[in-house]
Amino acid sequence: MQINYFTLGIIAVVLLALVIWLVWRNRKDEKAFEKDEIDSSMVDPEDPEKE
Repeated sequence: MQINYFTLGIIAVVLLALVIWLVWRNRKDEKAFEKDEIDSSMVDPEDPEKE
């Protein structure tokens, strides 16, 4: 059985790029989520229109 290292290399690069993209996307979404949570918890108790 012969291993095609070129194909294996391409698959490894694609998988590495996918993992990097997923980590980057997760950090971006986490920052947006934290910002939304902080903004929603800072409601002025004297302003009933914001609730």
